Amino acid sequence: MKRLLLSALVSALAASAAQAQYFGIKGGVNAAVLDGEQIQQNTRYNTSWHAGAFYNYNLVGPLSLRPEAQYSVQGSEFKSSDEDYTTRLYYLSVPVLLDLKLGPVHLQGGPQFGVLLQAEQKGTKVVSVSNGAPEYGSVQQQVTDQFKRQDFSLCAGAEIDLGKTFAVGGRFNAGLNDVADYRDLRSVNDARLKNRVIQGYLAIKFGGR
Repeated sequence: MKRLLLSALVSALAASAAQAQYFGIKGGVNAAVLDGEQIQQNTRYNTSWHAGAFYNYNLVGPLSLRPEAQYSVQGSEFKSSDEDYTTRLYYLSVPVLLDLKLGPVHLQGGPQFGVLLQAEQKGTKVVSVSNGAPEYGSVQQQVTDQFKRQDFSLCAGAEIDLGKTFAVGGRFNAGLNDVADYRDLRSVNDARLKNRVIQGYLAIKFGGR
């Protein structure tokens, strides 16, 4: 009897693991902002997008490990009485999450490492100072050297299965480090910028049972 129960338990765990191991692709919308300290302008959320792939590997029972790789467009809108421009940061991001499955719902959380590929600004801002007075103009320029290449953040969110193939999810990414990079001598008045991103996405799963 004990052997029969043990065999049934092993079979159930194996079936659960087989169902929980799969890969997929995902994509959706970002609402991103650069938040922090010593920012002279008002920062506003900027709408952009992300896309990538993931793999779900069962650890034990309902708990799985979910590494991802995604291309994510982040940044912020900066606005004041004198300036109005958007900064876009293009990242290759790698979240490594724990996934807890509760029926059709997945609760997810863990760290994320990002590598900045490119940064650009577009809008109206101070372009020069003449006789102590600022001069304004339209700008569209690369500003990759004004930001650090690495970004570390924490992720938390949830995903809901829509049958065996599709899922929808939402996630919040909170940056841990200052991503602004200053080539000159840094002062106490320089802005400290951290990424904040709200994501909504659709996922398509392959494999598993």
